[in-house]
Amino acid sequence: MTAVGETTSAAPAARKSGFRPDVQGLRAIAVAFVVLYHSGVSWLSGGFVGVDVFFVISGFLITTHLLESLESTGRIAFGSFYAKRARRILPASLLVGILTVLVAWVWMPPLLMKEVARGAVAAALYVPNMLFAVEGTDYLAETSPSVFQHYWSLGIEEQFYLFWPAVLALGFWLCRRSERRLLLLAAALVLASFVLCVSLMNVSQPWVFFSLPTRAWELGAGALAAFLMRSGARWLRAPRTGVLSWVGLGLLLVVGLVYTETTPFPGYTAALPVLATVLLIIGGAAPGRLNANGLLSRRPFQFVGAISYSLYLVHWPLQVIPQVAVGQDDPLPLWLRLGLGAVSVPLAWLLFRFVERPVISWPTLRSRSQLWTGAAALATSAVLIATAGGSYYLTSATGETATDQAAGEETQLEKDPAGTGYVPENLTPALEEAEADNPTIYTDDCHRSQDSTDSSGCQVGENEDAPVVFLFGDSHAASWYPALAELAEQGRIRLDTNTKSSCPSVEVPLQLEGVPYTECDTWRDGVIDRINSEQPDLVLLANYGAVRPDLRSGGDFASRWQDGTASTIEAIDGPTVDVLADVPDQGETSAVCLSNHLEDTAQCAVDRAEAFDPAVTEAERAAAESAGARYVDLTPYLCNDRMCPPIIGNVLVYRDGHHLTTRFSRLMAEPLGEEIEASLE
Repeated sequence: MTAVGETTSAAPAARKSGFRPDVQGLRAIAVAFVVLYHSGVSWLSGGFVGVDVFFVISGFLITTHLLESLESTGRIAFGSFYAKRARRILPASLLVGILTVLVAWVWMPPLLMKEVARGAVAAALYVPNMLFAVEGTDYLAETSPSVFQHYWSLGIEEQFYLFWPAVLALGFWLCRRSERRLLLLAAALVLASFVLCVSLMNVSQPWVFFSLPTRAWELGAGALAAFLMRSGARWLRAPRTGVLSWVGLGLLLVVGLVYTETTPFPGYTAALPVLATVLLIIGGAAPGRLNANGLLSRRPFQFVGAISYSLYLVHWPLQVIPQVAVGQDDPLPLWLRLGLGAVSVPLAWLLFRFVERPVISWPTLRSRSQLWTGAAALATSAVLIATAGGSYYLTSATGETATDQAAGEETQLEKDPAGTGYVPENLTPALEEAEADNPTIYTDDCHRSQDSTDSSGCQVGENEDAPVVFLFGDSHAASWYPALAELAEQGRIRLDTNTKSSCPSVEVPLQLEGVPYTECDTWRDGVIDRINSEQPDLVLLANYGAVRPDLRSGGDFASRWQDGTASTIEAIDGPTVDVLADVPDQGETSAVCLSNHLEDTAQCAVDRAEAFDPAVTEAERAAAESAGARYVDLTPYLCNDRMCPPIIGNVLVYRDGHHLTTRFSRLMAEPLGEEIEASLE
């Protein structure tokens, strides 16, 4: 690396940027990975790494241009740089954002429009990645993603573009105009970001996934490739260096085929797709025919690469909105998802042809002060915010109860409930309040968070003569707290709560966000030790018995669950143990579905045969019986012989897809109390 003003033996092509067909072809591979992955192509289980490829490419191209500016003028024209970036990125993204809000308003359940509006505002303010980090979004999960979730990567790039030019300009000045020293500074920053990324994976995977400080190293890797390409090193000009592009291409394909949603990501595993992309960039610049340029320069790759940005923007809403419209419990068939992915190609071409490409060179903006570009960007962002706010307001104004029915009957709990066929005026909790209808165990800090190992429990009830009941399990156990608290307030029991998020009392080793959930194991062992020490009258186990993709090792889930349940029961020495059957799984959030079917709630009821996994249910029952525990099944109060209704009387049963509302849980106090008394006889 040479300082500005020094002579160099590097060929001009090594120091000057220009159109590279191989990089365009690499864009095509990246966006194809993402689109096929989101379209449900199971064999491309690691297709999500396409975004990482985009990061490296962006870092390489941007840094190349910035270094050229520093070399030729000794400075960076910040106004011109940001104006060009705004014309390149914002018109297409903001237009797609506006159209997405409008289509969502027409097709998506009204209760989801608040989430849509929140995502749109975050996108308009260029911080969608921060929104998803705060919400703890799992990008690789398959449940109800936001229609703006794909904007997270735009947020990363926009924030990188905001800071990186200043970092290079300041560093160039501090390094006395030496690219060699500037390279060392950039490398140190990239290394720091990578270390932060890897070290925080055990703390918060969503923040690592969505935040700039933990993702900047990927763009920085592209930046280091830009420094390297300008170094004039002889080996870069050797034809055999082109083989690196084939190595990179092969490595990228392996990652796409081998990585899955259970792969800890980003962390150290992101280094492989990043390295593969760097190798492709370096090898593609080598002379001769040993590189992969002959493949990547072919017309199909060039076409898809040209529209890759627009394709990335439009493909995601096409996948998400139809799925949400029909309901998450009715997955779209693969052929339809692939068809939606295919439809996104011509739509992306239209967006590229009539929006993305024309605005980049729009004379009205290019010939005027950069302030005009900034003003246009702010105005368009304001339109997106206004559209989001207006759609949410109009949706809220339509109401959340059936129009031709008034109040529902006050709930009288009984077996084989028929359910209420409409959303009544006196529904409790209201649909818009369902999500937040958590038991007070959460606000009282008695329900342990995922990072807690506190096994001390919380006590409710003042009748010293009442039997002591330990509630032990995950959030499904917590949803039974209102019923048990009611019994404690009546003096029938003394309650000791021991619940923890995503941590069943069943002894199975789990992963949480891609890393071993050791806090769960520690907490579970601590609770069992306290049970054996304090010897309560009854231990009530309650857990979410759904098939878990986060088990640390494979095997049949039902068998693992049976063994784990039996192991926990056998570890409890002395007290009586009851295993409480799990509640029906609705498959999707009841309130969301009901907001779209106010007059016909049967559309949101789940068939009883589909509400439970028979293998897991029988495994849990068998474990209880074999280990000397009692299996308590209150399903008859939640389901009739055909279905499990979402509304019984005037009470909403579920706050999401598989947790009871506080109100309905409290109604279950009497039948649960009868079962407890029977166990203690």
